[in-house]
Amino acid sequence: MQNKILDILINADDYISGQEISKRLGVSRQAIWKAVNALKEKDYVIDSVTNKGYRLVSSPPYLNERAIKSNLNTKIIGSEVIVLETTTSTNDYLKKLGSNGCKNGTVVAAREQSSGKGRLGRQWQAKKDECIAFSFLLRPNIAPSEVAAITPLAGLAVCKAIRKFTGIDCKLKWPNDIIVGRKKLVGILTEMSAEFDGVEYIVTGIGINAGAKEFPEEISKKATSLMLETGVAIDKNKLLACVLEQIENDFMSNNLTLSENALEEYKDLCATIGRNVTFCRGDKQLGGIAVGVDKNGELKVMQNDGTVCLVNSGEVTVQGIY
Repeated sequence: MQNKILDILINADDYISGQEISKRLGVSRQAIWKAVNALKEKDYVIDSVTNKGYRLVSSPPYLNERAIKSNLNTKIIGSEVIVLETTTSTNDYLKKLGSNGCKNGTVVAAREQSSGKGRLGRQWQAKKDECIAFSFLLRPNIAPSEVAAITPLAGLAVCKAIRKFTGIDCKLKWPNDIIVGRKKLVGILTEMSAEFDGVEYIVTGIGINAGAKEFPEEISKKATSLMLETGVAIDKNKLLACVLEQIENDFMSNNLTLSENALEEYKDLCATIGRNVTFCRGDKQLGGIAVGVDKNGELKVMQNDGTVCLVNSGEVTVQGIY
């Protein structure tokens, strides 16, 4: 009932009478009144005027399905949107849905994650409503070896969307972070279910530090948020819709690959390139200058002897960035 009323209010150009809503839904005006009050208790601002009816003024500031969908203009990603009050990890939740056959393009977001996952088994921590935590699922017709391009392509799209939406000069830190200055703003993690010759589904999880005004002491020098960078509260639902649109646009225009155009864009926005980096090969620690990224998403590092090697996994330390 509440969702149906929300749909009517969202699509209404002006006030709509309780009688009209009652007629459309086949319920009493008293039921409409109760449902509207219930929506107000959920932080929907609904104007009620005698002889005019109801008008939706604004949706809640926290992530919610109706607000995301009302701002979303995509064909695939976001074909189904689910927002959870709390979950362990949006990636884990969506992988279960993926195994049960959920739609291509399904998005799962959460107001709170208790065990959000980062790269190399790390936890992604955030208080309720401080982070835009979401995952999207795709069922692409590609080989497992081609999945490596997904994370940098997603990072490029998210970075572009945040820059466009907020004006922040954020950059990419290879392989899966977005930073402002020297501090982390966004983390990305891609997982897949695959057989030898094909991918069943890919789940990419993204966490954007949005509303945090401070961080625990142990990470305060390494992390930042949209609130700290802009000084204003960002509309999480509009930003998420903007991010999903940019992801779909970049994924489709580059055919899920790091095309020549995507690589040029990535290079322009990548703060890692041109910096000294260190990485491990077996039990040896090696270093050099990051000089580029190849079409498989691997980092090109020029060592002191002039040889260029490719780094595709493990921990990479970038001089001057957390």
